[in-house]
Amino acid sequence: MLREISHKTAAIFAAVVVLGVGWLTTAVGADGQDETSVQALIDHGKTTYAHNCSHCHGPNLINSGAITPDLRSFPDDRTRFVMTVKQGKNNRMPPWGDILNDDEIAGLWAYVSSRRTQ
Repeated sequence: MLREISHKTAAIFAAVVVLGVGWLTTAVGADGQDETSVQALIDHGKTTYAHNCSHCHGPNLINSGAITPDLRSFPDDRTRFVMTVKQGKNNRMPPWGDILNDDEIAGLWAYVSSRRTQ
């Protein structure tokens, strides 16, 4: 009977180890994939920014001499950013909600966030 319990314990232990290694391998692979996805989103946002935003906000998120803010110091507030892009701001920035889709705006946020100086 003791030998039977030992075999069961060894089998359970082996199963836990195999599952743990499998989970760890999956988690490591997912992390690498997430980094790739984030960089792709930033790159997409950079392209969207160049085509739609850089005319007023400047090629490097700042346009000296203009009334536009330095986007490198935009607060870490995604909700505010999305609302501003979609609805415009103070009759100076036009609304982009009918022009840019949610994926493009998410890309813009990823790009602006990646360049934040604060």
